[in-house]
Amino acid sequence: MLLAGDIGGTKTAVGVFSQEKGPHMPLAEAEVHSADYPSLEAIAAEFLAKTGLHVDRACFGVAGPVLAGRAKITNLPWIVDQTSLTKELGLKAVHLLNDLEAIACAVPGLRAEDVEILSTGQPVERANIAVLAPGTGLGEAFLTWDDGEYRAHSSEGGHADFAPADEIQMRLLAFMRQRFDHVSFEHVCSGVGIPQVYEFFRDSEKTPEMPGTTEGIALAGDRTKAIIQSALDPAAPSQRSVATIETVVSIMGSEAGNLALKVLAVGGVYLAGGIPVHILPVLRSARFLQSFRHKGRFSEMMSRIPVHLMISKVGIAGAAAYGLRREAEAQPADELRRAS
Repeated sequence: MLLAGDIGGTKTAVGVFSQEKGPHMPLAEAEVHSADYPSLEAIAAEFLAKTGLHVDRACFGVAGPVLAGRAKITNLPWIVDQTSLTKELGLKAVHLLNDLEAIACAVPGLRAEDVEILSTGQPVERANIAVLAPGTGLGEAFLTWDDGEYRAHSSEGGHADFAPADEIQMRLLAFMRQRFDHVSFEHVCSGVGIPQVYEFFRDSEKTPEMPGTTEGIALAGDRTKAIIQSALDPAAPSQRSVATIETVVSIMGSEAGNLALKVLAVGGVYLAGGIPVHILPVLRSARFLQSFRHKGRFSEMMSRIPVHLMISKVGIAGAAAYGLRREAEAQPADELRRAS
């Protein structure tokens, strides 16, 4: 059996998977707050001890670039190393993937219940696919067709320069440059970015808001969650929070379109991450797709690209899918070694 995990800056999901059940039906699973633990080894060891299940291998999608089997987790003081994990957990092998590469690995096996369709479009068979995931940070990945199957590729495109697309965003960029030497899309289109955009509307645009709402957001343990909730409040939505979320959605659409152009993702674009799921009512509005398609001479092509939102636990499903495939590939070699 396989231990798989989706290791994020805010939360970590782990589960045990088998070849028989596949990547969408874990035999056991758990989710914890990442910062409550000193390391991934501690989370994995505690989880396996509680389940009592024996695993041979592990595969983790981690929030950060993976270089030579080693990763520094973004927004966490963790170093994750394949060799160390293999030894400490007593496994045959451990594979590390960038978390967006793991999410991309889930795309070919998505079920109807795993996605919300934002635009049906006209997908081109076996063409490139793009993945954009605004969560705690902003992740980007893509898939290409190779030798009869899709293969996922990681990137750090979320850290590319933020390019404003209208007058408000130009003022937002000027505001952000007072705080950061380099302003990336992640700074204004992610869980860590939403409070920054909110402060822009508070301090620079002077967008009004009821005093009680301002105080509630300021004192909230999770300001991003509080801003989203106040924007979507059906009884008394916050004008400042609404402006924040609408701007973030416009930026999200623009950057999703940028990624689609860069990798020619006429096979489709898939959104993932906690932010799109939590702001789905705004994402369904015309604002997102208008920004996505606003690409000059390529606007007509952009209108044909399907856009989906992944709403299930695709991070851990993708890590499990990759790990189970690697496990299946390793079985003949293991059997040969045992026979010799």
